[in-house]
Amino acid sequence: MEGALVARDRVGIQDFVLLDSHTSENAFLDNLRKRYQENLIYTYIGTLLVSVNPYKELGIYTVKQMEQYKGVNFFELPPHIYAIADNAYRVMCTEYNNHFILISGESGAGKTEASKKILQYFAMTCPTTEQLQVVRDRLLLSNPVLEMGSIGSSFVITFSLFPFVFLFFSSQGAPVGGHILSYLIEKSRVVYQNPGERNFHIFYQLLEGGEEDLLHDLGLERNPQKYMYLIQGHCAKVSSINDRSDWRTVHKAFTVIDFKARDLENLFGVIASVLHLGNIQFEEDSNGHAIITTGSQIKWISKLLGVHLSILQEALTHRKIEARFEEVLSPLDVDLAFYARDAVAKAIYGRTFTWLVNKINSSLANKDLTRKTVIGLLDIYGFEVFETNSFEQFCINYCNEKLQQLLIEMTLKAEQEEYELEGIEWEPIPYFNNKIICDLVEEKHKGIISILDEECLRPGEATDLSFLEKLEEKVGDHAHFVTRKLADQKTRKSIDWVDFRLLHYAGEVTYCTVGEKTRAQPLLAWRCHVLCRSKNGILRECFHLSELDNRRRPETVATQFKNSLASLIDILMSKEPSYIRCIKPNDDKAADKFDDSLIRHQVKYLGLMEHLRVRRAGFAYRRKYEHFLQRYKSLCPDTWPYWQGTAAKGVEKLIKHIGYKPEEYKMGKTKIFIRFPRTLFATEDAFEFRKNRIQAKYKGCLGKREFQKMREAAIKLESCWRGVLARKLAKKRMWAAQTIRKYIRGFIHRKQPLNRNNKDFVRLVQYTYLMKLRDHIPKNVLDKSWLKPPEIMQEVRAVRTSVFRSLSFAPKQMEEKVIASGIFCGKKAGYTRKAASASKTRLVVGFQYVTPVVKYDRNGFKPRERLLVLTRVAAYVVEMAKIKQRIEYATLRGLSASSLGDHILVIHVSEDSKPEKVAVSLYPSMVCVCVCEMHGNKTS
Repeated sequence: MEGALVARDRVGIQDFVLLDSHTSENAFLDNLRKRYQENLIYTYIGTLLVSVNPYKELGIYTVKQMEQYKGVNFFELPPHIYAIADNAYRVMCTEYNNHFILISGESGAGKTEASKKILQYFAMTCPTTEQLQVVRDRLLLSNPVLEMGSIGSSFVITFSLFPFVFLFFSSQGAPVGGHILSYLIEKSRVVYQNPGERNFHIFYQLLEGGEEDLLHDLGLERNPQKYMYLIQGHCAKVSSINDRSDWRTVHKAFTVIDFKARDLENLFGVIASVLHLGNIQFEEDSNGHAIITTGSQIKWISKLLGVHLSILQEALTHRKIEARFEEVLSPLDVDLAFYARDAVAKAIYGRTFTWLVNKINSSLANKDLTRKTVIGLLDIYGFEVFETNSFEQFCINYCNEKLQQLLIEMTLKAEQEEYELEGIEWEPIPYFNNKIICDLVEEKHKGIISILDEECLRPGEATDLSFLEKLEEKVGDHAHFVTRKLADQKTRKSIDWVDFRLLHYAGEVTYCTVGEKTRAQPLLAWRCHVLCRSKNGILRECFHLSELDNRRRPETVATQFKNSLASLIDILMSKEPSYIRCIKPNDDKAADKFDDSLIRHQVKYLGLMEHLRVRRAGFAYRRKYEHFLQRYKSLCPDTWPYWQGTAAKGVEKLIKHIGYKPEEYKMGKTKIFIRFPRTLFATEDAFEFRKNRIQAKYKGCLGKREFQKMREAAIKLESCWRGVLARKLAKKRMWAAQTIRKYIRGFIHRKQPLNRNNKDFVRLVQYTYLMKLRDHIPKNVLDKSWLKPPEIMQEVRAVRTSVFRSLSFAPKQMEEKVIASGIFCGKKAGYTRKAASASKTRLVVGFQYVTPVVKYDRNGFKPRERLLVLTRVAAYVVEMAKIKQRIEYATLRGLSASSLGDHILVIHVSEDSKPEKVAVSLYPSMVCVCVCEMHGNKTS
């Protein structure tokens, strides 16, 4: 971590705790901006990770990155989500305790992606077994199925529930199972969406990707604009969401998680029935009672849910009042009928989703009953403030209040425990304790939820305004509660008559009470009884007749959520925490765009400044003695390069040499605590300067060592080459000496018969004599001036004279043959084929030169093979020893040779000779000959 402080002016500081101006929101945003512009999306606040969604691929989630962070100390590498996952896994394995990772942020901040990255990290780095493969596939593919509980907007996808994923690990650290808890608090999204929001994704996926036969059996059409529950947000179609592709992914997930065909049929029936419920319309009859005007929709619902048509109609238009001895059906007006319709839709969808989670849990269950360690992964909404904030925002913000309280308490507890372990005096830290707001919401008999329960369940007419009046009566004097009636003149203008305002830790939020009573009411027992009689297998499992036997007052939705949140807090308190806060940089889903006002809003509502202030209230930096000494020991001569004593003594010696002031640090039992970041920065700058000098000297040493190594190699290479040259020269001299010795020996034994000793010398003498004889041949047979042979070649004299005299031609003819042989050397390939014809021709004409040719007839140019024979007096064209034509040299008038590569030679003769008119072509590489007669100056 300390190494990242070098470029802090350009890339910021990777831990906000080291900010000098830690109380300045501007300094916080400036550091976040610097890192975001350098594609550094992760920053720490102590052990809390702040993540900014980059809206682009950064290439930081590879297998290589996973291996890099595996088993490494938390602060050794730059901030990363893998560091959080690895730290949780290592703490779980080494200390054998349970852990949880809490991920929170706004819609589009990247919470779901963060959860996926953590699951992928565990899948890639944990020990692999066959069971792990099954668990990993089912757990990763359960995410698309859980998006039945997720909603979308024109830019983002986000969960409308709090899925708490538990991963169970064996004693060897291998994942062996999983479990999912869901806190579905926004079932109202089924029946209503804010502008710019979509309903749950499964509706659009079914309409877009479902097969035609499936949609026909469900009574659905592809166009989502035809369903009231899907169009209230005005963004049924979103360009960034591919519903058809997502449908295929969900279908694959259903197969892997082992859903049966009957389960899927029932599930799609429930989903379709919710869409049909939204299209049911009511109108008043003559008595002011609600009646259903759309008959086709109610028939489809009756078919899909397996509920009798008349019973279903009664459930939507009447309520049952139980007296002491009788039950009475009371008709509803139109408004209450719409509320009843929406209540049924929310109830069947919410309980179906619970069934779905239970189905996934059964596929992830671990059958091994031995003790397991657990890592929990909780993905939760951040603080929400809209233009109109309803019951759902109230629940979400109440949850965030509780989690912020948990975070501050656990952070303070961890800080206090660390101080006590290190023997450092604990100084109380002032902070905003939001317990007062949590009590305002959840206090028994006095809190807002208790008041809402009373209004929902008390007999008689109760309205939204009566609920508001009750709030003013019971909590009107609370410092964090304001209504229009209780507000001062200035504040009153911003609060409507049906609104109340709470002063949360993150700021003021105004809530609208219109419809809150209805939203918070439980499903009436009679309608529950109707759904219990359904023939749909899922609804039979979700709605039990035993619920009707319970005569206790039913819990409202608000109380159910408060109780589930309390159990969640209990679970979290029993585990070691890690926190990830996700931030959305802009509303346009654009890369490299940093919206200051939007991010400032999120920093406030995520409680990051408050957490930083608590974390920095004591000491900004703490490090084990061994690590601190190992990094900075070069700054002190006494500790460099090796320190022989304990690490604590070495650090004490080191900081005295550097010049730390007493108020700047504390020495614990195993760690040094530094209060101010500037002290650490000065130490790091001094270390960087020292490191550069050491590195320069070390690089010089390495360079010198490399030069010496290269010099030694060059000397060795030169030595070897000189040896090679010397050996070559010695070998050459040895050969020369042996050759000279051989010929001397031959000279000594020259008069002996030919043997091994004189053979080479005799051959040399013979060769030399013959080469000289070639230039001294007598002019005629009468000339006896022969070159005198050596003494060892006297027998050559008689042979030489005999051969010379036997020749029947003069030496001049011999010379001509030698010249002809030199000219036509290598060009007599055709002589062999024509050897027979040539021998016969020689008998006829006594030729001096003959060559094979191809004769072309004048008419038709038919080729014929012939021999062209040249003698001293005439030229002949011969076929198989038969002279076809004789051309006297006296009749020649000229020769023409082609300048091209066609080997054509034209012989011009006089008209008087009357030769046969032929054209002769030699074989390739030979001369081609044409014989033509002359007509004056013209050739025919």
